[in-house]
Amino acid sequence: MEVEIEPAGDQAPEPPALRRALAAARTAEENRARDIAILDMRELTTMFDYFVIATGTSRRQLHAISEEIDRVLEQELGDRRLGIEGYEESRWILLDYGDLVVHLFDAETREYYALEDLWGRARRVPFPAHASSVS
Repeated sequence: MEVEIEPAGDQAPEPPALRRALAAARTAEENRARDIAILDMRELTTMFDYFVIATGTSRRQLHAISEEIDRVLEQELGDRRLGIEGYEESRWILLDYGDLVVHLFDAETREYYALEDLWGRARRVPFPAHASSVS
């Protein structure tokens, strides 16, 4: 599956980190992740530029989402993951790409840590769900 992301109209090209964040979010959506959010962290920290946050419904699904995001970012966008945390426990899988951090949660863990609230001043990047996604 190839992820196509094109800049709209007269707008400047997207920063590379945003392009990867959108590709990760789209890949998560294609793998039936729920409640996908992209947070622009650039005005709040110099550690990373974007968070992608998504929820999976099972350990198997969280593994599949993380593996497919890795594949898409590496093979289609030439980006290698710098680190991974939580894969074995599979309640919160963190994929570190340097300027992009992907957080994949089960529902209970996402609610408990509430990253969107913790980073509530971050701007949300529009990410419309496509018809193929599961509600």
